[in-house]
Amino acid sequence: MCPGFHSEEAASVALGVILLVAITCILAILVLLLFHLPSFVMEEKTVPAIFKITQIQHVYKYGKGNFDSYMVVMNTATISYDNQNLYAKTYRNGVLLNCAIPTLNGHDFIDGSHHFDVKNLKSEGKTWYAGATVGIDYEDKTFHPGDSVTFEVYDLKTKEILSRHTFRA
Repeated sequence: MCPGFHSEEAASVALGVILLVAITCILAILVLLLFHLPSFVMEEKTVPAIFKITQIQHVYKYGKGNFDSYMVVMNTATISYDNQNLYAKTYRNGVLLNCAIPTLNGHDFIDGSHHFDVKNLKSEGKTWYAGATVGIDYEDKTFHPGDSVTFEVYDLKTKEILSRHTFRA
C-alpha cells in the first residue's frame, strides 16, 4: 500500500452507482435535446417576384445585333405601386452592376444625368399599375445572350426588398 492511503476513505459502491446513473441521464437528455432543438440558423426570407423581367433585347430596332441591353419589366401584382418610392438594383451573373436606378418613375429619371450605365427609363406616370411595364435602357453590351440577370426592387422609405426576379438573357 502507498503511504497516506487509507481504505476507510474510499468511496462507497452506492455513491458510484448514483453518480453513474446521474451522468447517464444527463447525457441522454443532451442527446434528446440535440434532435429536438429548433435550428438557430437564419434563413433568407423568400422574396416574391412581383416585378418580372419579360424580355431583354439584344437587337437594335432595325435588326442589327448590337447587344442593345434594353430590359422590359412588368408589374405582375394585382395592385399598383407609387414608382417614385421604388428603386432598383441589377445583377449580371450574380455580380451587382454599377447601375444607379434611384427611381422607377420615368419623369424623375432625367435623361443625360449621371445614372451609371443606364441611358433611359420609360414608365407611364407616377403609378406603376398592375400589368404595366417599365423599360430600362442599359448601356449597350451590358447584357449578352446567356447571362443570368437579376432585377431587385426596393421600397425607398423602408429600404426593404419588395421583389426579386432572375431572367436568362
